[in-house]
Amino acid sequence: MTTKPTFTQHDPSRVIRADRGTEITAKSWQTEAPKRMLMNNLDPEVAERPEDLVVYGGTGRAARSWEAYDAIVRTLDDLEDDETLLIQSGKPVGVMRTHEWAPRVLIANSNLVGDWANWEHFRKLESEGLMMYGQMTAGSWIYIATQGILQGTYETFGAIARKRYNGTLAGTLTITGGCGGMGGAQPLSVTLNGGACLIIDVDKTRLDRRKSKRYLDEVETDIDTALAKVIEAKKNKQALSVGLVGNAAEVLPMILDRPEAAEVDIVTDQTSAHDPLSYLPIGVSVDDWHEEAEQDAEKFTIRAEESMAKHVQAMVEFQDRGAEVFDYGNSIRDEARKAGYERAFEFPGFVPAYIRPLFCEGLGPFRWVALSGDPKDIEVTDKALKELFPENEHLHNWLDAANEYVEFEGLPARICWLGYKERQQAGLLFNQLVAEGKISAPIVIGRDHLDSGSVASPYRETESMLDGTDAVADWPLLNAMVNTSSGATWVSIHHGGGVGIGRSIHAGQVSVADGTELAAKKLARLLTNDPGMGVIRHVDAGYDRASEVAEERGMRVPMIPELDKRDEESAAQ
Repeated sequence: MTTKPTFTQHDPSRVIRADRGTEITAKSWQTEAPKRMLMNNLDPEVAERPEDLVVYGGTGRAARSWEAYDAIVRTLDDLEDDETLLIQSGKPVGVMRTHEWAPRVLIANSNLVGDWANWEHFRKLESEGLMMYGQMTAGSWIYIATQGILQGTYETFGAIARKRYNGTLAGTLTITGGCGGMGGAQPLSVTLNGGACLIIDVDKTRLDRRKSKRYLDEVETDIDTALAKVIEAKKNKQALSVGLVGNAAEVLPMILDRPEAAEVDIVTDQTSAHDPLSYLPIGVSVDDWHEEAEQDAEKFTIRAEESMAKHVQAMVEFQDRGAEVFDYGNSIRDEARKAGYERAFEFPGFVPAYIRPLFCEGLGPFRWVALSGDPKDIEVTDKALKELFPENEHLHNWLDAANEYVEFEGLPARICWLGYKERQQAGLLFNQLVAEGKISAPIVIGRDHLDSGSVASPYRETESMLDGTDAVADWPLLNAMVNTSSGATWVSIHHGGGVGIGRSIHAGQVSVADGTELAAKKLARLLTNDPGMGVIRHVDAGYDRASEVAEERGMRVPMIPELDKRDEESAAQ
């Protein structure tokens, strides 16, 4: 009879850091890579609460327990190149004999059957050690700290600048909340686009951490001082970010009642509103936060939702006064609706407002990590990408900005947005650089789950789809199966990331450019097919731009006669 495994989620004695260099303990780089990336997710430079296995986003974990973590590492060290490790909500449950093209790891996190897909049932299972919340890139081992969301946030604020402010945020003031693992990208994204930013967070340590990493310029505890600084910066068209210690649900209504409200141009939010237990209600101190949430989760949830209603009401009233207001995908509007605020959905989500045209081209986050730990390897890839795409000025500007402002946290990494028929070019180039010894060790290539064809999330990525298919989850499942069939090194299917249990299904993929011919074959297929899913998804939904891209770039779509053509170039790869 098997005994129930020990279950430890908190161990302050554990300090994890990924190995560096070219010596490996696993049997190949294809298994050394997921091991190092799992470890990198729990590096104290990367994770929010590594002692609890929490990477970011409230309770997004890399592994279910420390016992499960140890078993994953032990198994990856022993795994053969024709075996696949199965991970069920952060726990290794089996090893199967597959083949060399199959993923080395398959991951499923937080997935619940529809009628049971709610926080209450999930938390019961979690408390018994039967499940964990994987967020998006926490439980799929491809989180690269704040830089991972920085470029997408930069793209979003850039799109706002183009839409409304003549291409620059200079002379504008953005107010937002939440400076944690995701929201911490906001201040630098605003300043890189030329604007002034006031970002509110209840936890001063988060603001101080972002300042130490140069994502945030200044931290203030006094609202008068903070507002004076950002308004002066706006008037001078100076790029400046100021963090204010406070609760956004209190501070935003307070600003509305002041003359300074007239200076506010853009309002958004990235507090951890997706999980009411990770959102601090008005009247609860930071010191008492987790104890009160644990003592009575139901009461705490109600208080959090009531505070979110006040928070969202202030956002709506800023929009009434002419500000550009948008939801940045944390489901705060739905939490406000639950609390009875009827105008909660009067401002849009960021994807339908700014990003969907990019998704129609298969554009989305392309991230890579130097397994060597050597920043020089990232320098080589940055230079090589510029040479590969010499006319992409936007890409060049981003890479230059990242080189100047982004401090590596954990293993050196980079991210940029590339589209269909671009990503595989970059992947093959990186593989060639490894083969030629111009990069000292293999490169891991992955992406956020927030991508053009890998998610069903009606309050975020698939909000307001043209054909009304916001909640159709077939697409991320197809995406995961295609990536599994196309040579990914590890593939994941998660539920709830970013917006909370019951609100999304999403898939991730990661591959390893190890310089081999086999890796080149896999990368060519995987990095073509993965963003290709985004184009197909938007063709099917009726977006003209997606159909144009499909025709221009040789994609086959059987139900559309003019697109039902074989792509001879891809077939030859």
